[in-house]
Amino acid sequence: MSAEIWLHQLRENGQRLTPARRAVVETVAASERAITPLEVYDAARRRYRALGLVSVYRTLETLEELGLVQRVHQPENCQAFIGAGEGHQHLLVCQNCGRVALFDGDDLERLMVSISRKSGYRILEHWLQLFGLCGDCQRRRGGENEA
Repeated sequence: MSAEIWLHQLRENGQRLTPARRAVVETVAASERAITPLEVYDAARRRYRALGLVSVYRTLETLEELGLVQRVHQPENCQAFIGAGEGHQHLLVCQNCGRVALFDGDDLERLMVSISRKSGYRILEHWLQLFGLCGDCQRRRGGENEA
């Protein structure tokens, strides 16, 4: 989705479109990789010098509540964000450059039923993230296959 669609969604949900919020939205919407709040802050400050870190966190939280971004949990950076896909999709995350690709994969039903039976838990939802190297990073490393 584009930044303008996100801004429209924010406005429709009663959020003011401040210069700070606009800078954060434009930064995250333009990113093809998982981007941490500090990276958002650094990049968005180029658009709006008076941006505060609290505004970045609040905007990211609001975007997540609206389903416009999703949280990406990474081994070294627990909190990063990427534009949300449509429907229920899972993430492929490049451990080198942070690029994120979305994929469908709802054939986890058997696994969830098995885990539910063994654990006694009633599973209500799930998310899946796979980590590896994207094609560009594999080529840069000389074709190494690290997965």
